[in-house]
Amino acid sequence: MRRWLLSVSVVATCGIGLLSAQAAETAEKSAAERGREIILRRPLNPGVWSHQAYENVWKQWGLKEKPADYGRAFRERYGLHAAPYDNHGLPMGLMQSNRWLRKGIVNNCLLCHAGSIAGRTYIGLGNASLDFQSLFDELTAGDGLKIDLPFRFSYVRGTIDPVSPVAFLMRYRDADLNLQKPVDLTYFKDVCSDPPAWWLIKRKKTRDWTGGIDARSTRVDLVNLLSPFHSGDDVKKQEPVFADILAFLHSVEAPKYPFAVDAKIAERGKAVFTQHCSKCHGTYGRDGTYPNRIVSIEKLGTDPVLAESVSEKNIEYFNKSWLAQQVGPDGERFRIMENHGYQAPPLDGIWATAPYFHNGSVPTVYHVLNSKARPKIYTRSFRTGEEEYDAAKLGWKIQELAESPDPASPGIERRRVYDTTQRGRGNGGHQYGDKLTEDERLAVIEYLKTL
Repeated sequence: MRRWLLSVSVVATCGIGLLSAQAAETAEKSAAERGREIILRRPLNPGVWSHQAYENVWKQWGLKEKPADYGRAFRERYGLHAAPYDNHGLPMGLMQSNRWLRKGIVNNCLLCHAGSIAGRTYIGLGNASLDFQSLFDELTAGDGLKIDLPFRFSYVRGTIDPVSPVAFLMRYRDADLNLQKPVDLTYFKDVCSDPPAWWLIKRKKTRDWTGGIDARSTRVDLVNLLSPFHSGDDVKKQEPVFADILAFLHSVEAPKYPFAVDAKIAERGKAVFTQHCSKCHGTYGRDGTYPNRIVSIEKLGTDPVLAESVSEKNIEYFNKSWLAQQVGPDGERFRIMENHGYQAPPLDGIWATAPYFHNGSVPTVYHVLNSKARPKIYTRSFRTGEEEYDAAKLGWKIQELAESPDPASPGIERRRVYDTTQRGRGNGGHQYGDKLTEDERLAVIEYLKTL
């Protein structure tokens, strides 16, 4: 029973715990300020791992003694980042929370939605270094447990599967979110998703890579509260909390490019971008517009696995639940929609959001604009300092490899390699930049630095 509770609890990766006296303390703040406080400081779902597991997880690393700079070693192993706020010595993405009447540790939203690039850390940036699978496996083993879930949290470092964990949580809930015996929902393999930046949501009418849900929905994210320790009524009471979180997300601004920009080349690049790219990705500046366009897989040509990974059965089940009964200003419900394609994202702060495409398969903007130059198999250091950033190509410096990793090698090593020949990890399609000259391509990159 305990293993079932733990497995359901850990899948709830971004849930907010029950309101407490802290709510009264933040009542005078704006919605965005309250949302920020929740994200940074309020306990999330009940603790999943013990403090002992965190302190002793190094024993899972094959070491004979604990590293001297343990906090740094822990962050580097799992692709986490130091918290720029008081987090009790834990990296961003982990937080203290009660666990069976004792203090424990749980993951929260910032595990996937706080990242570092070019030596700077940004809340709201997708974490392109995270190895969620290793973090889960090794901390769980540190507590003396082994849990075999019917899906993987991630297949390659820096990406997650956002689909099957939701199906796993939903199967234990009826339409009114009450706990029930599990129903049969569908899981998928090889789903890789690069977490989108939070600052983009304010420009969108629909969100997520497939544009599958109205961007104004607050209930859709309440799925992350479906820990077995929360009743259906407990979950529903947190809808105002998630409204505050959404307000905070709307307040997050795209970070400015931190290096020099050639203004003349950028101006030329703007003209090229407006002619060739703005139809899907929008325009920028004071009068900028965003078309919220969803492009079919057939036309776009990028890897189809993520777009195909939500079954009709799962959509129908979700849309019958309380989570899909929220009504918008037009009287229509915010329901999950099946789109056989991907939403062309806004490009605000694109310099920081490497790697690119929905599955993180393309390391730089240059490779987005030149499909023939895209690496087939590659790796990178997964460090995030300035020396790891490619300011010319706009993205991560990489090392191309001649062959795929040995299937018998440890998962933590295999996930360091992005092999675009694998299912769900293809880097084809989006060949629109191939028609540009090299000078035009570099000019567009210079312009994108200004967004």
